[in-house]
Formats: sequence, C-alpha cells, structure tokens
Amino acid sequence: MSIRSAIATRLTRRYLTRLRKKGTGLDLSMLSKLPDAALLPLRRDGFDPVPEIGALRDREPVSRLPIPGMKVWLVSGYAEAKEVLGDARTFSNDFSNLVGHTDVSEHQQPGGLGFCDPPDHTRLRRLLTPEFTMRRLGRLTPRIHAIAEEQLAVLAKAADEDGRVDFVEHFALPVPALVICELLGVPYEEREAFQRFSVARFDVLGGVGASFGAISQSLDYLRGVVEKQRRDPGDGLLGMLVREHGDSVTDEELTGLADGVLTGGLETTASMLALGTLIMLKDRKHFAALREAEDPAAVAAPFVDELLRHLTVVQTAFPRFAREDTSIGGVRISSGDIVIVSLSAADRDPVLGPEMDAFDPSRVPASSHLAFGHGIHRCIGAELGKMELRTAFPHIAARFPDLRLAVGTQDLEFRKLSIVYGVDSLPVFLD
Repeated sequence: MSIRSAIATRLTRRYLTRLRKKGTGLDLSMLSKLPDAALLPLRRDGFDPVPEIGALRDREPVSRLPIPGMKVWLVSGYAEAKEVLGDARTFSNDFSNLVGHTDVSEHQQPGGLGFCDPPDHTRLRRLLTPEFTMRRLGRLTPRIHAIAEEQLAVLAKAADEDGRVDFVEHFALPVPALVICELLGVPYEEREAFQRFSVARFDVLGGVGASFGAISQSLDYLRGVVEKQRRDPGDGLLGMLVREHGDSVTDEELTGLADGVLTGGLETTASMLALGTLIMLKDRKHFAALREAEDPAAVAAPFVDELLRHLTVVQTAFPRFAREDTSIGGVRISSGDIVIVSLSAADRDPVLGPEMDAFDPSRVPASSHLAFGHGIHRCIGAELGKMELRTAFPHIAARFPDLRLAVGTQDLEFRKLSIVYGVDSLPVFLD
C-alpha cells in the first residue's frame, strides 16, 4: 500500500500542476454577462460568506437573482431552505430541466441520485442505501485509519529540508480519493482521474462549457470502470451492485451512481480537510484539544459537526425547478422557475442560535445544519464523510503536534466562484 500511495502522490503532483494553471484559454463569456449580484451565493471572505448575503438573508430570505433570460430565485433563510430541500413533490431535481437553458448535450448530463426525481430516485437510492449504513461502513473503518496514517507518512517524506510541504497535495486530496477507490472497488492508480474530474466540474470560472466538459469526460471514464466491473465484479460497491442486481440496474445507472459518489465524496471532503486544518492552525486551542484528549473520537465528533456547519463547503444545493406555482417564505414562485438554495447562508442564519458566524464546537445547535442537504436528496455518503473527518483530524494532531502554516493567511488562494469552496494549496511546516 505504501508503494501505491507513493505512486498516487506523484500522480497528484502532476494533476495539481495542471489545476494551478487552469483558467488559461477557458471561456469566461458566461460570467461576463452576469451582474455581480447574481454571483453573490458563490462569494466568500476567507471562511465566511460575504456580509452582503447575510444581510440579504436577514432582509429578504427569498430573493430574485438577476440572471438574464432566466427566472431564478435565491433562497438563503434556514427555514425557507429546509422547506425547498424537503419538498421533492413541488421542486424537481431532474437535470434535464436545465438543458433548455444551456448548450449541454444528453451525453454530458450527470447521473446519480442528486439529479433525478422519484420514482427513479427512490429505486436507485434503495440500491445504494445498504452500502451506506453504519454497519456496512464499519468495514471501511480500519482502512480509513490506515489510509490516514499512510498519507501522513507520505506527507512527512514529501517535506523539504525545512519541513515545508503542501498539505492539500499530499494529504487532503489523496485521503478521500483513496477512500472512494476503496468504496467503489477501483484501482488506487485511478485516483488522478477521480481528482481531475471532481474539481473541474465545480469551477464556475471555467464557464458552463468547461464544467460540463469535465462531467462528460468523467462519465466516459466511469463507463469504462463499470464495463470492467460488469465483466469481473470486485468486492467494492460497483461489484456488489452488479452481483446482487444484475441486469436490473443498467450500465448507465451504475455510471451515474459512481459519478454521484465521486461528486459528493471527493472534492467536498478534501476541502473540509484542508479548511478544517487551517482553522485548527489559526486557533490552536482546537488543535490542542484533539491532541490532548483522552478520547479523541469524543472531541472530534462535535468539532467535525461544527466544522461542517461553519464551513458548508458545498455553497449551493443542486438547482431545483418548480413543477407548479407555489409560495416560499411568502414569495410567489411560478411553475418553471429555478430555485437556488444557499446552504452556506442558511447555515449561518441567526434563527439557529447566537453568533452563528463564529466557530464554536461547544455550541448546542438549535437545529441540524444543511451541509449535507436535507430531505430525500440529503447526501447518502454523509456518514462516510464524517468518518473520514473524525478519523483524520486526531491523526493529524497526534502525528504533527508542531504543525503550522508556512505562509500568512492572506497569501492563501481561496477558490473564487466555486460551488465547492476551498483552497488548492495549503503550505505548512511539519515541525
């Protein structure tokens, strides 16, 4: 495994080199046509949503987004967001609703649970649910601990003579990539492809064409993975689905499900690992609490849950499409309107408690956060993501007690206009 991890790290380095060069030659025409107010849900100031969206939420929790040629509503209040996310009868997730507004072909449409409605959603989720119960996920626990330890060893070996290394490149990205490979049952050396497709699809700066081009490439790649699993089912999720359900689940459905796991589990967890570590390093009391705890798991659980709420790295939910005339928060929504839910703004809503802009692992939340969504489309891999985070942070604190930033916070490049917020690089000193 250590050899595989080393090979995977070299692949990641080449991938990140390309990632840091992205933007050249990309079509930014769509963004140039949008007023700044339309991009408000994707803007941040460090860890925080920009103050303007908080003010908008408090003043107008359901507001019109000024997008030419489309009637789009932004939902930023917690109660209103929960109402939209929980109403799959009134609001459709079917991706085909969006095709008429873009140049996206059917071949580029993502599959999986996030982009379909009942009854298809009900049937597909029923296929996946057994693999995401805590009992089934328990079998991955030893591997997640091993992966975290192995990547921390890789992190140490990758450091230069001053002890400086990129935490994203050598830990935050590889850990969830290896866990997804373990879950799906695909070779570890395939990790580079997982990372490339995952990041590119969420980068709004690439324009619609670039994002959906990445989706198309991702689906082509995953179709090949599914074909191999169909011929020779392995021990992972895809092999299990092939063995247990045979031809009752199509290759295209398997591809969509695998794509959904990739979409929901790689870039999101990588961003949480990087930004969560940054929070620990900015306020070392959190770092010390994890390192000194007699029961690190007990400390990690509320720490991770508050991180999920505070960061809400998936800034907006998948677009919803109104099937009929309805009303949200007293605002009339017409049939065919598009509704965008700002998860990051909703998770800072003062109705949840005092000082919601602060990070406080000791807080007792008034209600559950929306970092994983809500309703039938709540992320099916939520518990797996929590397992990874609860495992990784105590391992980091124990292995590198003197871990510190190698640059000033002002020198970090946070992503701009990305649905999944994060940093592409986090230089640290290990000792």
